[in-house]
Amino acid sequence: MVKPGLRVGVSYDFRNPPDSGVSDQYLYAEILEQVQWLDRIGADLVWFTEHHFVDDGYLPSWVPVAAAMASVTQHVRFGTDICLMPFNHPIRLAEDLAVLDNLSGGRVDLGIGMGYAPHEFRGFGLPVARRVSLMNEGIEVLQHCFAGERFSYRGKRYQFEDVKITPGYVQEGGPPLWIAAMSQAGALRAAHYNSNFLPQGVKAESYDPWVNALRDSGRNPDDYRVGIIRSILVTDDKASDWEPVRASERYRMQLYRKFFEESGEGFGRKGEQVPQAWIVGDVDHCVAELKHFIRTFGITDIVSMAVPPGLRAGDMSDSLERLFTEVVPRVKLELQSDA
Repeated sequence: MVKPGLRVGVSYDFRNPPDSGVSDQYLYAEILEQVQWLDRIGADLVWFTEHHFVDDGYLPSWVPVAAAMASVTQHVRFGTDICLMPFNHPIRLAEDLAVLDNLSGGRVDLGIGMGYAPHEFRGFGLPVARRVSLMNEGIEVLQHCFAGERFSYRGKRYQFEDVKITPGYVQEGGPPLWIAAMSQAGALRAAHYNSNFLPQGVKAESYDPWVNALRDSGRNPDDYRVGIIRSILVTDDKASDWEPVRASERYRMQLYRKFFEESGEGFGRKGEQVPQAWIVGDVDHCVAELKHFIRTFGITDIVSMAVPPGLRAGDMSDSLERLFTEVVPRVKLELQSDA
């Protein structure tokens, strides 16, 4: 079964290699202008990723960026894949999201994960061992906040008395919540908290347990949104256009390999993966690959890296224009016709 409501957009990490020759200020301005254009040509989503203390300026704070973009757009929804829950105080995050929800007119989602890079926990002065409790309690507190009612909470990490978030949220029930998973425990967490889902890694360890847990409890996975970052390069000249993007991708992945080596988690585990490799080819190829991927994994939300690190926004303009004016309309139409 193909789920309704496919949304396709872009993702940003704002990584700016030290040898790029471009200031961070210029990169931010360039991307803000690009998002205005993408909003006009049909993009549905703008997502952000979060990391901390990275030499190339990896985006550490996404809410102010989303607020700036909300002020110059009308259509795109903003979200995260992911916001790192252990480094975000849940009450403060809930307040920031209430403001952003109002500024954007209800165009914000929240995707959260618990992180795994040891240097980030050291930077925030937190033991890695606390990340599970900070994640779970953070989710519970956010759900209380999003309900819009006054509440108290007693947990191991957080204790709150007589709290109500103001201003109220534009979206009833607050921003839709997504939980990321690279493991069975993460998948079961998403099912337990009844959230939308952001799977990655080994399919048998992340995606399949989520599906099974929902079905075992009488819930239908087709009732949930499933999102992922999977990038697309639309080109009629793969030999020429793919090389600079591939070089950027190699640079991008070096950081995650470092995180994996330091933590022993994340990438590198054996088994069939939830695919996140670039889709590269002409319009027909991209349409076919996206349709197969969406059907196989029940994907409802997919975003492509809009400015890979070291590239400029203009380097991706041709591909992005074709993605949102040629590929995405066909994919949506053909999936709807096949349903």
